[in-house]
Amino acid sequence: MKLPKAIENLIEALERLPGIGPKTAARLGFYLLRVPEEERRALGNSVLAVGQEVKLCGRCFNICESKIATGREDSEPERFVCVVCVDESRDQSTICVVEDPLDLISFEKTGKYHGVYHVLHGVISPLEHVGPENLKIAELIARLKPAANRPQPAVKEVILALNPSLEGEATAMYIRKEIRRQATGDRGIKITRLASGIPTGGDLEYADALTLTRALEGRQDF
Repeated sequence: MKLPKAIENLIEALERLPGIGPKTAARLGFYLLRVPEEERRALGNSVLAVGQEVKLCGRCFNICESKIATGREDSEPERFVCVVCVDESRDQSTICVVEDPLDLISFEKTGKYHGVYHVLHGVISPLEHVGPENLKIAELIARLKPAANRPQPAVKEVILALNPSLEGEATAMYIRKEIRRQATGDRGIKITRLASGIPTGGDLEYADALTLTRALEGRQDF
């Protein structure tokens, strides 16, 4: 049985979403067919609003509302700034580098980090044709370089808070190399990474070699 073209297009669009397979996309498509018109319209308006009202911060590339503008022209890189970057109480000398805005939100929920961020929007992944030029690495290096009349204090520490995957490790190593090569100069920026090892409630019997190695390297006085 051939489905109406509108349903086929909707299912194909839903399949392109992360974690949505053909069966789930079909179920969602037929669910949207059954809901009242006002619910479909509200969903469509919400999707459109994401592109119209959500922008990337010109400093750290976190998501922000288009209402938070600096007064600069649209062509300038810092036209929009996020709530973290406009907070004058944040420690501008410490930058936490994360993969995506969801990681930033996780840090903010802890209430323990008071520096600023830099969002890469991905990691280096040759299999997916994602290279350093596709990420916000060059913009990070630019933030670290000395500049005349820089409004924020010089950066003293960069925290590489990337996921402990092969891609995350490769990206962290690349960033460390580029910071040392391009941005450090004679200032000696401190580069750190998140501690990792055995999680609370974990069992040593099931820990892999890399996890155990990190746990040994990150051991503390007791």
